[in-house]
Amino acid sequence: MKSINPYLSFQGNTEEAFNFYKNVFGGDFQGGIFRFKDTEMGDKLSEEEKQKVMHIGLPMGNQNYLMATDALESMGQKVNFGNNFYIAIDAESREEADKLFAGLSEGGTIEMPMADQFWGDYFGSFKDKFNVQWMVIYSPQKSEN
Repeated sequence: MKSINPYLSFQGNTEEAFNFYKNVFGGDFQGGIFRFKDTEMGDKLSEEEKQKVMHIGLPMGNQNYLMATDALESMGQKVNFGNNFYIAIDAESREEADKLFAGLSEGGTIEMPMADQFWGDYFGSFKDKFNVQWMVIYSPQKSEN
């Protein structure tokens, strides 16, 4: 496993929060700010939601990132204390990603099964049987470098 990272969910103010964190920690956003308007579902969203943050990452040392998204209520997401973060595991291979996903999700609730995603990663998310939220990610383009 390459790294384990916190993944935060905000109710529309991810960009504000991450500009604050950037001012405190320094650095630049990994790959910029990805907005919902640039996703496959962007044309189904309101103009305001299109501008919200789909993904942002701020490097925190070697191979670690603080990452986040805006939770959109129109997509059934609502931020409450306790559901506003995930633990994101960056796997070394598809096989490791599948093994970690299967093991940790056993007895839990799968949100997104492991699958290739439009942004290039192999990704899945779930809540384990202890109500801890997890994301498992394998990024072939990063692993091959």
